[in-house]
Amino acid sequence: MKRAKFGPGGNSSLFEASGYRSSIKAPEWVFNMELDAYEYECGNGVSGSEETFATIGLNAARYGVATSLHAPYYISLSGIDPEKRLGSIKYITQSLNAAKCLGANIIVVHAGSASKIDRRDAMKLASDTLIHAVESCEEIGFGDVKIGLETMGKINQLGTLDEIIELCKIDNRFAPVVDFGHLYARSLGTDIITSDDVKRVFDKIAKALGAEFAENLHCHYSCIAYSKGGESKHLTFENGEFGPDPVIFAKTIAELGVAPTVICESAGTQDIDAAFLKAVYTEAL
Repeated sequence: MKRAKFGPGGNSSLFEASGYRSSIKAPEWVFNMELDAYEYECGNGVSGSEETFATIGLNAARYGVATSLHAPYYISLSGIDPEKRLGSIKYITQSLNAAKCLGANIIVVHAGSASKIDRRDAMKLASDTLIHAVESCEEIGFGDVKIGLETMGKINQLGTLDEIIELCKIDNRFAPVVDFGHLYARSLGTDIITSDDVKRVFDKIAKALGAEFAENLHCHYSCIAYSKGGESKHLTFENGEFGPDPVIFAKTIAELGVAPTVICESAGTQDIDAAFLKAVYTEAL
C-alpha cells in the first residue's frame, strides 16, 4: 500500500539551533527526524544556484526524501496591472527550472488577490496568466514537475477550493495544493473541523479532477490564527486556541487510504509537528 509522506516546509528553529546553516543538509536532517518529504522555500525569490539545487536534490535522493518547491509569494496570477501580472510568468519559469534541478515533482504557486476587482474577473485574469505560463514553461520543458495552485487563507485572495479546482482544469500540468490551515482560517474556523470536512475535500477533488489527484494530493498543514479577514499568522500545534486539529486530519487520511504528501508549515516547529502528524497517521494505519 502506498503511504503518505510527511515533512517540513523550510528549515525549522531546531535545525538552525543544531548548528546547520545550509539547506544542503536539510534532506539529512529530515531523514534523521524520520520524515520523508521536504519543501524548499523560495517565498522571497528564487535565489539559489542551479548547482545548489542539484546538490540538495542529490542528497534528497540519497536519503529517500521527496522534494517540492514553494514559488515566490509575490506571484499574482490575477494582478490588474498587465505588465506585473504577466511578469509573474518569469517567476514561475524560474521556480520550475529550480524544481527540475532539485528533483522536485511540484512547485507551489499562490493565485493572487481578488480584493480590487470582482472575483469572476480575477478568475479570468488568473486563467489567462496560467495559459501563458504553460506556453512559456513548454519552451524550457516541464519535465515531471507539476504547477501546484494553492488554496489561500485570506478571504480577499483567490484560492477557495472551488476556485483552485476550476483553475486546475485549464491544463493537466496544474494540480491542486490544499492548505488545510488556510481553508480553516478563511472560513473563520467553521471548516476543516470534522473528519467529514477533510473527506469532503478529497472527494471534491476526485470528482472534479480525477481520483489520482486526490489520492496523491500535495498539501500543507498547520494551525493558523484568523481575524475577520481570514488568515492572521501560522502557529504551532501546541497553540491551544486555533486549529485545524492535526489528529483528526492524520487519522482521516489513514482511514481514506490516500497517500498525500503533507508539508507542515508550523511556525518554527514544522519538523516536530510533521513528525507528530506522521506518528498519528502511522498508528491509525
